[in-house]
Amino acid sequence: MANHTPTHRDAVKLFARMGYASRGVVYLLVGGLAALAALGQGGQTEGSRGALESVLTAPFGKIMLGIIALGLVGYAVWRTLQALQDTDRHGNGPKGLTIRGGLLVSAVTHTLLAYFAAKLIVRLGASGGSGSGSQDAVSWLMQQPLGRWLVAAVGAALIGAGVAHAIKGWKAKFDRHFSMPAHVQRWAYPVCRFGLAVRGLVFAIVGSLFIIAAYQFNPSQAGGTAEALSTLRHQAFGQWLLAFVAIGLFAFGVYSLLTAFYRRINPSL
Repeated sequence: MANHTPTHRDAVKLFARMGYASRGVVYLLVGGLAALAALGQGGQTEGSRGALESVLTAPFGKIMLGIIALGLVGYAVWRTLQALQDTDRHGNGPKGLTIRGGLLVSAVTHTLLAYFAAKLIVRLGASGGSGSGSQDAVSWLMQQPLGRWLVAAVGAALIGAGVAHAIKGWKAKFDRHFSMPAHVQRWAYPVCRFGLAVRGLVFAIVGSLFIIAAYQFNPSQAGGTAEALSTLRHQAFGQWLLAFVAIGLFAFGVYSLLTAFYRRINPSL
């Protein structure tokens, strides 16, 4: 058998799979921390940044965080290629361009998350809390022309993304991208569908917080995953709601890890 010389395509595939795995680890941590909070064993609910901060307390935390950060950069690169090269054939129609635009937004957010992880490694400590990123972004947007409307538009887009996640889970649209053995599908697909639906719910709550911030012209009303989980925690039956969402976010982490192994990745380089 002839030796296979690594190509750019191989590098992109590796980065993409590392990226999906890193995203999976982050959501496993977010779900696990939320579950501890629901059981009264932890403190505040945490988002992606808080989950990354928790990695530093583990043995070899700096090394683990460095690997996750590298994976998140790889994920951002892959999302960018998906958007610009249309690797999944979404097309140039309104729906396709909307999806591809969302992929670019995902690339930006995961680049920022990787940057946050890198700062944690250098500074060896927290950097302003897990919720400050969304509030800082909203504060900046509100200072722009038509800022309140921009924040409301972002909120509406997040709600739309949440609905899209729920539909993707309900219809198992991820199936066309997977190459997964039937015996794995039997247990994996229900987990994937549940994880996508719950992540969609969290997106919708975050989007609602953005719209509330726009209506009240108050950036502190906005927030990310941590604030969405905190909102659930303070509702009637909040402990049970938080536990339900925690399990769902953990399931989304499993979905991301399965994606790292079984997704078809065909970069056109």
